[in-house]
Order: sequence, then C-alpha cells, then structure tokens
Amino acid sequence: MPKEELRNFLYREKEPSLLRRYEKNPILQPEDWPYEVNSTFNPGACVFQDKVLLLVRVEDCRGFSHLTIATSGNGKDDWAIDKEPCLFPEAYAHEEQWGIEDPRIVFLEEEQRYAVTYVSFSKGGPVVSLALTDDFKHFEKKGGLLPPEDKDASLFPRKFKVGSSSPRYALIHRPIIRGEAHIWISFSPDLRHWGDHQILIPTRGGWWDQRRVGLGAQPIETPEGWLIFYHGVRDTASGSLYRVGAALLDLEDPTKVIYRASNWLLSPKESFEWLGDVPGVIFPSGAIVNEGKNEILLYYGAADKYVGLAIGNYQEILKYLEASPT
Repeated sequence: MPKEELRNFLYREKEPSLLRRYEKNPILQPEDWPYEVNSTFNPGACVFQDKVLLLVRVEDCRGFSHLTIATSGNGKDDWAIDKEPCLFPEAYAHEEQWGIEDPRIVFLEEEQRYAVTYVSFSKGGPVVSLALTDDFKHFEKKGGLLPPEDKDASLFPRKFKVGSSSPRYALIHRPIIRGEAHIWISFSPDLRHWGDHQILIPTRGGWWDQRRVGLGAQPIETPEGWLIFYHGVRDTASGSLYRVGAALLDLEDPTKVIYRASNWLLSPKESFEWLGDVPGVIFPSGAIVNEGKNEILLYYGAADKYVGLAIGNYQEILKYLEASPT
C-alpha cells in the first residue's frame, strides 16, 4: 500500500464503531441460571428451529466447565435457559476429566448434522474434541481430534479440494508449538486423521495481537470470502488484554488470507468486561448473520464471567476488511 494511502487509512476521521455493544449487556450472567454456577461465558451460536441457540460454557463452583443451552427468538433478549447441562464431562472420556468448554457450532452440509467442536481438559492438557448432533439433545462424541495443547477450534461447514483430488474437511485451531500461539488450519478426509497442518494467521510482534491469537466465532461464509473473527492478546503491565480482530479467507482455498484488519474491532471498556474472574477479556466465540437485516450478532465472553453481545453492519465489516492494508 502506498505511504499516503496507508496514512489516510490509519489516521482517518473518527467513525462509528463497526461493532456496537447491545444496550442490555450482559445478555447472560450467572444469576440467570436455574442452578448454582460461578460463571457463564464463551458461547457457541447457531440458528436452530427458527431460534438463536447458544451453547454456553458454564463453570461450576468446583472450577469445572460444562455446556448448557440458552435460546431466544431474536438472539438478543428473553433467553430461555435449560434446567440442566446438555454436554458435560463423562467418566469414560479420559480427556474430559477436568471439564469441557468454549464450543463452536457449524452445520456440516455433507453430514446434515451440527458439529460442535469444544475444548476438553485432561491431565495432559487441553485438546480439541468433536461431537455431532441433529437435535441438540443427543450427541455423538467423537473424542479428541488432535494432541494437546490445542484450543479455539471450529470446522468449516463444507469440504475443500485444497491439496487433494478428493474434498476434505478443514479445521481451524490454535496449538501451542515451541511456546508460539498462532492460528493454524488442518485437513482431514474422515474427521479422524488430520494432516497438511499450516499456520494460517500468525501473531504480530509489537502489535495488539503480539502474544497469542485464536479463532473466535465459527467461519462465516460470505460472497467475498470466509469471515473470521479472532481474539488477539497483548501482554501489559497489568496482565493480558484480549481484543477482537477480523480477517477474510479465500472461499475455495481457506489457507489463503485475503485481508486482515490492522486495528482491533472491539476492546474491553465496559465494567462487565473488566469486573469478573479474568479482567480485560473480550472472547468472541459465536456469531449469527441476518442478511435480510444486514446484521451480524457476535457473542462473546466478558471477563470470563458473562456473555456479551456486539452488533455489526454485515456489509460495512466486509468493506472495512477489503480496505485493510494486509
């Protein structure tokens, strides 16, 4: 990008935020739950039976997490919360002994089922696990997909022919390699054997996302490419600071990053984003797109305690990314 064009981009006149916080935030909190819990945060999101369904990470008062369903007609308020968990650690699954957390949801076109990727915790560390369902009542657990330490994962809803003559599933995830925390992508013919691992979105030294990056909401298919929200972490004198970034991947080859925003889109500033179990955290984990309303609903965990909602203009976000100096 020419120097003058870059200067105009970085120092443009102040404009409305691409993501605005819902005025009734936080939309879900521990006090809303029908049973005793410590925190409710980091939900996966999808549309199911004409309602917005959130799979909410719920931490109990032992410090272990499980997943509980909350539903809403408009995805903003009047949430109905199930009286008991739908996914929880089970004795036969050794990787789940310290809890399960941070789900992402996609509808797999070929399987005609919903895929829920989540993090299981064992003594060996966090590992990405998979469960399939068609009704969010019965789940077929597939177990761990990749070795620990790995987090922040989601499948794409359809297969790709990248690097293979046969279409394969693709998984975005965030392993820790040599202490480095980049976003990776991997491929599989059967949801069991994974290969062609490569870094997709790296950290940026000195930037707001210099320490760690990890996938936020599930990949969102748009006419221009796969819209990716992610969290970026910067170490500060008072601890880690989690903000929200965005990128766009090629539609047919998701290993190619077309655009990546320079600036963060959302940063902790409200009291509920600072006063919780882990202050200064905005952790996007699920999104719903309403193209008729030109609206994105981005759900995020706040301070590892609450569920927040940010609302964005679908087309404006895409235009912003296309103007970003990747």
